[in-house]
Amino acid sequence: MKNGFLVLAASLLLSLGVEAKVELPSVLASNMVLQQQTKVKLWGKASPNAKLSVKTSWSNQTVRTTVGSDGAWSLDINTPEAGGPYQIVVNDGEMLTLDNVLIGEVWFCSGQSNMEIPMRGFDRQPLKETNDIIAKAKPSTPIRVFNTDSKDGRWVRQSSKKPQEDCQGEWLTNTSENVANVSATSYYFARYIQEVLDVPVGIIVATLGGSKVEPWMSREALSPFKDIDLSILDNDEPVENATVTPCVLYNAKVAPFLNYAIKGFLWYQGESNRDNYGMYKNLMPAFVKDLRNRWGRGDLPFYFVEIAPFNYEGANGISAARLREVQCQNMKDIPNSGMVSTIDIGNPVFIHPMDKATVGQRLAWWALARTYGKKGFGYASPIYDSMEVSGNKIYINVRNAERGLCPMWTFLKGFEIAGEDKVFYPAFAEIETESCRLAVSSDKVRHPVAIRYAYKNYAEATVFNIYGLPLVAFRTDNWEK
Repeated sequence: MKNGFLVLAASLLLSLGVEAKVELPSVLASNMVLQQQTKVKLWGKASPNAKLSVKTSWSNQTVRTTVGSDGAWSLDINTPEAGGPYQIVVNDGEMLTLDNVLIGEVWFCSGQSNMEIPMRGFDRQPLKETNDIIAKAKPSTPIRVFNTDSKDGRWVRQSSKKPQEDCQGEWLTNTSENVANVSATSYYFARYIQEVLDVPVGIIVATLGGSKVEPWMSREALSPFKDIDLSILDNDEPVENATVTPCVLYNAKVAPFLNYAIKGFLWYQGESNRDNYGMYKNLMPAFVKDLRNRWGRGDLPFYFVEIAPFNYEGANGISAARLREVQCQNMKDIPNSGMVSTIDIGNPVFIHPMDKATVGQRLAWWALARTYGKKGFGYASPIYDSMEVSGNKIYINVRNAERGLCPMWTFLKGFEIAGEDKVFYPAFAEIETESCRLAVSSDKVRHPVAIRYAYKNYAEATVFNIYGLPLVAFRTDNWEK
């Protein structure tokens, strides 16, 4: 009996010890980056009703709270200007210390395979000039990555039918081994703004190759779209295909981060929604609005990437052109957003463009100009604005080309022109020497009414502004074919 009592007492003490230990979600850990000069939330589990304190080395101030009866706690702390490394001590009677914490800029990066592809590339799908950057990576460079997609180069797949409070992942320092497995687009972005702003940069990466946007949206955001069946979320069967199942990526790889303070979003997705581009037009604004509401930090910037040229069902098909058209419209419909055009870096047989440096750089230009207020450089691609018919020519007016389009004195490929019969013919296009306007015509169309430029699955860019940013593919008609 005495032995039994001792065993029971030991079990109770062990149980109490486990309860007393502070537990943090995976994103709150050593090596993390916290958003600078704002109020950030810390949260976790601890012994129910315990008195809990948090002390930060940048202020030496202690913030206190009482753990709830369910063991949950949260509190807010103020962050200083960018810097570090710092230390955070959480104490509910048992201390937990977070080391090597940096204060800087934090971005949430998501999408499908073109966001997912790591610096080392996919198998048999290399990226351009990344090996040199991987080899030169130094831990002293203040870039940190929270990676939900892979661990030590092995893929980690996560999905859930119910919103989760935590997910697999860890903060990685800027070593060659870690950089090799980081989203290339995200890393190039982080590397660029870190160099320009000279502050620590943290990126949270949550992606899945082949995924539609619907899995990345919450149930509440998708509920108004009655054509989307959400009943699959109400059974206990395993998720068979996370790339198409509504809400399961939001639940597993977005919901756990809603408390974490970020500066903005980067998004690279759309290839898998070519089959429902009409709905995508409305899904994306709803998606972004819901994200912003859930983070509760205002109209956080949302910068996204246009899908690149690729053959898809055939080079001359237009499913990708339709999707790009919708993406361009999304930029107009989503406040505080910007789109990177990739019409000049596609490949007819590789769906993953090898040049991710250009993508990351152009995303960084948007952020530096629109979010961080830097001036003196271009960041927005030229976009079709209006057209004027004069004789047998159509003149095209664009935005974001205040100093003109280029190149001059050469035939510009990729244009088509049609009359009222809606038959398109290859067109002669040039930037006129005298007027400096983009003029399009064809001997086969005496009375033109419509123009298309690069409006195919695969096309090559021929028109740019003086900053080297490509004219976004467009059409002036609204014909179904």
